[in-house]
Amino acid sequence: MSRQRKKPAAVSSPAPEESRRAGGRNLPPSRLGPLAVVGVASDGLRGRKLRTALSALGITIGIAAMVGVLGLSESSRADLQAQIAALGTNLLTVEPSSGFGGGDGALPAETAAKIGRIGPVDLVADTVTLDEAPRRNDLVSENETKGVTVVAADIDLLDTLKASVADGVWLDEATSAYQNVVLGSVAADRYGVTGLDDGAQLRIGDEWFTIIGVLDEFPLSEDLDRSVFIGKDAAASTFDVELNPSTIFVRTDPDQIDAVRGVLSSTADPESPDEVSISRPSDALEAQAAADNAFTALFLGLGAVALLVGGIGIANVMVIAVIERRNEIGLRRALGATRAHIRRQFLTEALLLSAIGGAAGVGLGVAVTYLYANYEGWTVVIPNVAIFGGFGAAIAIGAVAGLYPATRAARLAPTEALRA
Repeated sequence: MSRQRKKPAAVSSPAPEESRRAGGRNLPPSRLGPLAVVGVASDGLRGRKLRTALSALGITIGIAAMVGVLGLSESSRADLQAQIAALGTNLLTVEPSSGFGGGDGALPAETAAKIGRIGPVDLVADTVTLDEAPRRNDLVSENETKGVTVVAADIDLLDTLKASVADGVWLDEATSAYQNVVLGSVAADRYGVTGLDDGAQLRIGDEWFTIIGVLDEFPLSEDLDRSVFIGKDAAASTFDVELNPSTIFVRTDPDQIDAVRGVLSSTADPESPDEVSISRPSDALEAQAAADNAFTALFLGLGAVALLVGGIGIANVMVIAVIERRNEIGLRRALGATRAHIRRQFLTEALLLSAIGGAAGVGLGVAVTYLYANYEGWTVVIPNVAIFGGFGAAIAIGAVAGLYPATRAARLAPTEALRA
């Protein structure tokens, strides 16, 4: 009897968990935690320190520009608002103009008194610009005035303009009748008057005047800072001039400023109201604030362009890094790293690179704002949106810039990467 052959037993495919055994040991699933991702990504950046620094520099410049522009803009705006608050929006100036009638462009001498009778008007002070030449001594030519003018001023001028005396005293009922003079801040600097020595004098025309005070800067008027002030009575008696006001300053009820402005021209010069110019000094500050806003938008745009260029630089560096590190990518894939791990690694590198540049840019922008604002005497104001928004923008740029290189690295097959 012939022996019957046995059929070989069918080989069953291994169970999923059995396929993960090698040499009697279980291979754990491939994992890459957040800390490990950061560690691997930082290793990649540390290995190319110069390239990392140069790549982060573009982001640094862009963020520093944006933070600095916003910080300086807010600091300047805060200073302007402080000036407006100190000056008040209820100050009006009245000046003569040629108008349509072709008149002499002069205000009547009694104009200030008539304006003071308007109900909502609180304070009125006028100034008269004289043709006399101020000189430090009689050896100086009359033509060398250092750009300083002589002004006959009302004793209420400082109260009306909310100005103050830096040294000495201001003109009053007694001192304004005699040959006394008070210097504006710029005038005092140009004449080298640093203190009020006994008997310090200034020659005006052919007469000597005793210096009794030096003023702080006026909130708005640079012309008054470049002036020397004498009393109206002294001007009339010494130089025999008519005291037609050159400028009248009017402080009104803030709620009635439009109503007062509407009647000032006809009150100042009923016969030729079109030859009277009315202005509000605070409008100049508000216009300056509007101009600053326009420049802020312009510089923010330039900062955004610099930030975009920095983002393009990061993308370029990361693409080159993927090409240079193909062997590393292939080896990591062969050792069990998944495409998601590779993608996460390179995306984290881009984020770290942009975070370094963003942090450095925020620090540089804050430092520039602090130094320049202190130099200008402004209150340092750095809005939170500049700090957190700037850093957030850097991170967003890094994420966008690193997305394509990370995806490209993840698509590399292990065999293709190792062959390269």
